[in-house]
Amino acid sequence: MENIEIKAKYSDLEKGRKIAESLKAKYVGCDHQIDTYFKTPQGRFKLRESSISSPYLIPYCRENSQSAKSSSYILIPVADLPGTKKIFSSILGIDTVVEKKRHIYLKDNVRIHLDDVTGLGSFFELEAVCDENSAIEKEIQKVNELLEIFQVKKEDLQSGSYKEMSTT
Repeated sequence: MENIEIKAKYSDLEKGRKIAESLKAKYVGCDHQIDTYFKTPQGRFKLRESSISSPYLIPYCRENSQSAKSSSYILIPVADLPGTKKIFSSILGIDTVVEKKRHIYLKDNVRIHLDDVTGLGSFFELEAVCDENSAIEKEIQKVNELLEIFQVKKEDLQSGSYKEMSTT
């Protein structure tokens, strides 16, 4: 699977909620997520615990860039959460754990995330989900247009994931 994503510091999550609602984006809900990142020589590999879906292992590759960027990933359902966490912790070691409350909205193929991340603050994230018919340039344009609508400042754009922010 592939998506185009971008993340930014975003101090006013209530403003973001109002903008999402004005766009008629569908509210999915508030998801309490715990992401356990495992140590890897390349890419990122996390176990996501979610209050609104089943747990998943998510290996993904993405460059660190402040602009909209492509991310390749796989969602692997987890049947045994404690056992999976224990075995991957033993094999790879835990890099960091990120906990957040994520308000999720859907606007066409774009997931809008308004995140309150423990110890890091408030963030805004867009993920345009690509399919085999998606033109990457078109998805990047869609993400950039939404950045303007949500009044995201260029200086607030983030290049890394919450993993890197948590370990610095």
